[in-house]
This record gives sequence, structure tokens and C-alpha cells, in this order.
Amino acid sequence: MSDLRKVVIDGKEVEVDGAMTLIQACEEAGIEIPRFCYHERLSIAGNCRMCLVEVVGGPPKPAASCAMQVKDLRPGPEGQPPVVKTNSPMVKKAREGVMEFLLINHPLDCPICDQGGECDLQDQAMAYGVDFSRFREPKRATEDLDLGPLVETHMTRCISCTRCVRFTTEVAGIHQMGQTGRGEDAEITSYLGETLDSNMQGNIIDLCPVGALVSKPYAFTARPWELTKTESIDVMDALGSNIRVDTKGREVMRFLPRNHDGVNEEWISDKTRFVWDGLRKQRLDTPYIRENGKLRKASWPEALKAAAAAMKDKKVAGLVGDLAPVEAAYALKQLIEGQGGHVECRTDGAKLPIGNRSAYVGTASIEDIDDAKMIQLIGTNPRVEAPVLNARLRKAWANGANIGLIGENVDLTFDAYHMGTDRATLDKTLGNTFKEVLEVPSVVVVGMGALREADGAAVLANAMDLASKTDSKLLVLHTAAARVGAMDVGAVTDGGLDAALDGAEVIYNLGADEVDIDPGAFVIYQGSHGDRGAHRADIILPAAAYTEENGLFVNTEGRPQLALRASFPPGEAKENWAILRALSAELEATLPYDSMAQLRQALVAAHPHLGKIDAVPANEWQPLPVTKMGNADFVNAITDFYLTNPIARASSLMAELSANAKARKSAPMAAE
Repeated sequence: MSDLRKVVIDGKEVEVDGAMTLIQACEEAGIEIPRFCYHERLSIAGNCRMCLVEVVGGPPKPAASCAMQVKDLRPGPEGQPPVVKTNSPMVKKAREGVMEFLLINHPLDCPICDQGGECDLQDQAMAYGVDFSRFREPKRATEDLDLGPLVETHMTRCISCTRCVRFTTEVAGIHQMGQTGRGEDAEITSYLGETLDSNMQGNIIDLCPVGALVSKPYAFTARPWELTKTESIDVMDALGSNIRVDTKGREVMRFLPRNHDGVNEEWISDKTRFVWDGLRKQRLDTPYIRENGKLRKASWPEALKAAAAAMKDKKVAGLVGDLAPVEAAYALKQLIEGQGGHVECRTDGAKLPIGNRSAYVGTASIEDIDDAKMIQLIGTNPRVEAPVLNARLRKAWANGANIGLIGENVDLTFDAYHMGTDRATLDKTLGNTFKEVLEVPSVVVVGMGALREADGAAVLANAMDLASKTDSKLLVLHTAAARVGAMDVGAVTDGGLDAALDGAEVIYNLGADEVDIDPGAFVIYQGSHGDRGAHRADIILPAAAYTEENGLFVNTEGRPQLALRASFPPGEAKENWAILRALSAELEATLPYDSMAQLRQALVAAHPHLGKIDAVPANEWQPLPVTKMGNADFVNAITDFYLTNPIARASSLMAELSANAKARKSAPMAAE
């Protein structure tokens, strides 16, 4: 039950929830309050004092608006609503004083600081500070920290807002950063000088309001005003995090998160943020044809002619890779099925049922995790499969949710009750009627690791049965960004991968680099990077990566989202759908669209929910018939977080992070 209170802010009366802080109430009234330490997704520290306001009738000194709630304000003498002033002479003087103190020890690094142009301290010193300094004393300096290869530190610039400490502790769930010392000697440091062991650490770069924590790989490569900014969608995992792609000329310079409360809030994983160097390396930029066992460069007409000749009157199969947009999967399905072949997107062997959206997507949205009081994880390690989703699970746990884990006993950054590692544990859980769970909102999360084995269909049926019996919502946690969209358009074959490839003389591989193709078949590979798929190919058709074409991606909860083109493909590489359209003309089976707009119209006409961008469709519950599972242990789908797709494998930074993670896991050797 909300407790609404009236408050007058700068002469404007607003009615807000009494539990709101004054800084939030001012935002509701459309008034901006400067702040450094306050962040709406972190706990309140109240230590920068920049958000001071005047409470009329209160103590004769300014109050920190981030740490005072509306319900703590006293009404006027005749019961009038309390009055708050955010621009009175008292507030102005207080802000100038705070800004002066913040700048006592801050070095004048602005011309050479990587944060220049997007620095909160710069902006607020301009807006709220004074134009001269009264301090002539020498400035304090501190030593820089080594936090690893991602975050570069300049701790002399630190203003001790503690945002990085609160983020790593509360959201990322690691306890390596903290503040030591008091007064002049207070400094932010890491425990015993450790580097950060988290795949969410890059977010502290965005959180730092000064240039104390900046991106090490991006440092000194561009200024913000030189960059072209494009809103897009991340494909490194199936969460579909909203990102901004910053480009300079044709080069992608960095990825930043965009706020989306329903998906990634405002966080992204380190792989999402730093994979951009993989977009520049190992790129396919011209068609190739294999002759006498060796690949040689070819022109587009020659390569398309050769591909069409190879496919004519042959048994054809199509594979949809993990990073393909929905449009490409749809065009491939039409092309291959027009030739009498089969298409398959479940290249990891996941036993996802065809046409039953409540089984291959589930019925839960990502936001349902926030309100859940019981969460059951089956055969998944969200910390590496979807780190941002793991942070949301941690938030639910911090709010009192009980989390059970069936599968490998991994460190999830929060306390999950490990119930067992095998199928028998899931059986036992089903046998237990879960009396106490029936009363609370609960979510069952099933990972790809649980569905890839031979009895994957039985595991999914049992998980759905558990969700039914406990009145829970089901969330299938995918690992491939393209999978749900390809399932939606029906890029699947009865009997899965083996049935699709059975007897195929020609395999059209659309960016599936995670699958080994046996010798014998003729392989046409269409993709962006020279990875496993290109090595096995007889014809290579170079395609655009996810930042280089417009495309639809459907995330793990079934939400269609639009990725926009930020740059152009290198060399002669072309957009995925355009290659398939050109090849269809060579095959004399021309696909019925000449532009992306026409293709989208055909796609939405066939699958209307894909036209509802950013909406999670409600899936009708269709339980699968429960069958007996095997007795093996659950094995998680991802072993190396940093090397899951061809773009990440092309990135030298991801290779370094992967090597560091392995070294960290290997047991330290005793000095003899």
C-alpha cells in the first residue's frame, strides 16, 4: 500500500510516495539534483554531499536529498505540505563549497584524461562550481591499482564516491574492493592488491563519475564527440542486452550499455563490452573457392555461380548459426526448403520441441525474477551463460528469494541451495509436493546444458511438470542469441541435427562455427570470421557481423528486438539476407523480396509476434508428456565464458581474459 504525500518543491506541488527520497521526488517534479555518489541501482552512501537541498522549517543547514525520505519531512505550522528549495542562496553556497572541497586534491588532468567530454565532475563544476580556486597547498596523490586488463585506474582523480565498491559488492557479488584509511588517508583499494575476478567488472567504468576508472583497451583512441552513436542489441549471449555502438569512421570503438529495465537494467557483461577488437580481426572480406584442396579468392558472381552449381539437384541441408539475425534464418529456410532440403538451428543438439513456444521459450519474463520468492535452477550456470541475468538473480536473492540449484555446484555470487547434480534429484524434487512454494511467486530456470543430452526432451518435460505442480513460471535460458528467433520462424527439422544432415550432399552453413561437419559433404559457408566453419568450407561467402547490418533478434524470454547497423562490412562482405537473395536468383528460385523492408513484411505476415518490437508475447502453456529421464549428472553448456563464438575467439583481449581465468582456477603451487 503506497503512502502518498504532498510536497512543494521550488514552488511546485507534487504528490509522491512517502518512501521516496527527496532526490527521487525532485526527479518526479522534473528538477535535476546534482550527485556523485547516489545511483538509483545501488545502496545509498550519502557521502559526496553534492545533492544538498534546503528543507524550509527544518534545521538551519542544507540536507542531503539522497538520504532523506519524503515521509521524514515535517508539515508547515498549519498542516501545509512541507517545502523544499533546490536553488536557494543556501543551496547554491553549499554546492559551491562542496565542489571546492572535491577539487582540492583533484589533478588538472582534463586535457589528457580519457573521461574528458563525458565526465560528471567536469559538467557539474561548470554548472555548480565557482570560477577560481582559493587553495594553494600541494595536492595529495595516491598510487594506482592494478585491477586487471580491463579497467585502468588513476586513483589520484578518485573522489571517494564508493560507487565502484558498492557495485562490485552488491551487483557483481565480489568482495575485492573497499575503502581503507580515514580523512586525508582514505583511499579506494582492492583486497591485497588483487585483480577483479568478475565478468561484470566493466560496469564500474560507466559508474565512475570522474576519470579514476577508465577502459584500458579503449584508452586514448577517441573522444566522445568524434563518435557516431548507434542503438543496437548484443548477441554475445541470449539475454539481448540493449547496447550503444560507438563508431569512428568504419571502426567500432566501444560498446556501452543502454538502460532497459525489462532486460539488462543498465549493466552489460565484459564480453559484450570488450569484444569489439574481435570485429577487426580474422575477418572474411572476399569470397573464396576451394580448388585442389586450397582456397583461392574469387569474385561474387563466380562464387555464387559455383554455389548454385553445387546445390542444383543435390540433397541440401542448412545450418543456422548462433549469431544469425531472424531475417537471415527466415531467408535460408525458404531457400533450402525450396530446394527440397532441411534447415536446423539447434546445432548444439538441444532437444527443444518444434512449435511449442511455452516449451522452448517458457512463460516467464526476465522481470518476473525480481518478484520471485523461490527460483529453481536446473542444469545451468547463469554466471557464465548470462552474467547480467545472474546479477538479477542475485538481486532477487538479496530481496529474500530462496534459490535452489540442480546441476554442477558452481559459485553463482550468491547462496544457492545445492540440491544435487543428477536427474534423480529433479525426480525427487518432483516427488516433493512443495507445499510452501505454492503460496509464493516462483520461477523454474532450465539451462541448455540440461537439454543437450539424449534425454533432453524428458528433462524439459519434467521441468515443465515441476513448474505446473508448483504454479511456477518457466524460463528456458538459451546460450545462442539467434536460437529463439530461428525456432520462431521454423528453421528446424523433425529429428534435429542428425535428421537434417542425414544423407546431405551439400551443407549450407550460415555462421554455425560451433559444430563439426564430417568429411564427405560439400560445404558452403556464409559468415563473418575465419573460424571453424570457414576452415571446413569449399566455398566461402563473406557476410556482415552483427554491428554491420540491421537485424531482428529474439531474446531468451521471447522478446523481439531490433539491432541497427553501426558500420559497414569490410571489403566485399555483404549483408546476410542479401547473399541468400542473390544466390536464390542464381538457383532460378528467386526469393520474393528485393529489400530488407519487403523481407520484414513477409516475415511479420508469417509470424505476427515478430512485428511487435520490444514486447514479450504471452505463450500458451502446452505441457510436454512426462517421460523417464536418464541418470547422468547435469553438465553446464559453457566451459569458457570468453570464447563462446567466432567474434570472441578472434579477440586477443578475450584470449587474455580466458588465459587469466584458467590461471586463477588452477591450484596455487606451494613454494618448496
